[in-house]
Amino acid sequence: MPLSAVALPDMSFFLIAGTVVLIGATVQSSIGLGLGLIAAPVISFLEPSLMPGAILIATAVLPLLSLLAERRHVDWRGLAWGLPGRVPGSLTGAWIVAVLDPETLGAVVGSMVLVAVGLSLLSVRVPITPVSLFSAGAASGVTGTATSIGGPPLALLYQNESGPRVRATLAAFFLFGVGISLIVLTVTGQMGQREVWTGAVLVPCVIAGFLAGRPVRRVVDAGILRAALLAVVAVSGVVLIMRSLG
Repeated sequence: MPLSAVALPDMSFFLIAGTVVLIGATVQSSIGLGLGLIAAPVISFLEPSLMPGAILIATAVLPLLSLLAERRHVDWRGLAWGLPGRVPGSLTGAWIVAVLDPETLGAVVGSMVLVAVGLSLLSVRVPITPVSLFSAGAASGVTGTATSIGGPPLALLYQNESGPRVRATLAAFFLFGVGISLIVLTVTGQMGQREVWTGAVLVPCVIAGFLAGRPVRRVVDAGILRAALLAVVAVSGVVLIMRSLG
């Protein structure tokens, strides 16, 4: 179906959505996550019918760009253990959504994220092992499927690694996760032309954010990556709790 035949949102939507996508892409380009966290709540408020398809189409571009830019730093061993955990985690997340009240789920996950951040601030460090990688992958599958915020578990596990390693590894993991989500949405008939075209229109904002984040990486990599990651993860926990209260 051509673009002219699709009833896209009005210009005010794209001005607001494009701005938050640009900001979110800049944040994720510099520290490894943040686009979905920043853009999804705003787009959900403006046009809930476009979620999650439109944001997934737009965000799929960013991990691909990040992976191409820093592919030499990917922790392939970590991915080999973490990615398989995403599958049972996603299935569990879908089951939880079916049986648990969404407000309760958001509050529980948000509280767990904040507890994990608190433990990190107390210097409780979880070693990167096959067990912790698989567990983080599974947890990411659960939270990503159930709440659309799947980055915190892996970000917390990799918080003490170098900037390029964190960004590249999270990018590879996100690319896989987004691909699975898009396939599932398409197969189940939940990905319409309106979502696809809206997401495609937002892609230039993602690319601009990726480029804007490049100079920020140097500042982040100079010693504030861990603090930035913990701050963004903590915000994700607060957002989940606020959603449940709203």
